[in-house]
Amino acid sequence: MITAKQLKKSFGQVHVLKGLDFNVEKGEIVIVVGASGAGKTTLLQILGTLDRPDSGQLFFDGIDISSLNEKDLSAFRNKNIGFVFQFHHLLPEFTALENVCIPAFIAKKSKTEAITKAKELLSMLGLDHRLDHKPSELSGGEKQRVAIARALVNDPMVVFADEPSGNLDSVTRQELHEIIVELRDKLNQTFVIVTHDLEMEHMSDRKIVMTDGMIDVSA
Repeated sequence: MITAKQLKKSFGQVHVLKGLDFNVEKGEIVIVVGASGAGKTTLLQILGTLDRPDSGQLFFDGIDISSLNEKDLSAFRNKNIGFVFQFHHLLPEFTALENVCIPAFIAKKSKTEAITKAKELLSMLGLDHRLDHKPSELSGGEKQRVAIARALVNDPMVVFADEPSGNLDSVTRQELHEIIVELRDKLNQTFVIVTHDLEMEHMSDRKIVMTDGMIDVSA
């Protein structure tokens, strides 16, 4: 479903990605691990179309991402890609339900459709009793579940997650692992997760180890 070929990315004189190949199949949970500075977050940003490589190709279901202008790329991202980050990035002035609806509104879905889908996802994630609560009224685990629902509201091809369990205690971290597996099983949802949480290896379909801007095939 996702194919990257010979991705290269430098920042000044620092070569972060050095001709990296990467692929993801539909319905996979893939974790990306490696030491700090290995290029994991840069890879995730390029796969998530938040940044462009200096060279190389990226395809989503055969669509060459480099062929899209910024407007088309933004629309493609909104429709096909979900993001979950370590620090949630929920808007504090909006309720859980409103936060989840925002990407759907950006995609120009009707208010009824957006609210119905958001409620469905929040209910699936055990938050149907927290719809009208603002982020300041939610626990860390609840915030992360709201962020997951927001990432899923437009039925994306893939969800990219950057250290999604990094800010959670051990019990809530285990709950997050179970939620990700459940979403893969129920929705055939694809996840690519950058993490230092090695417990995620047990719930993933594939682990990719990055070393110095490349995939370590010996790992």
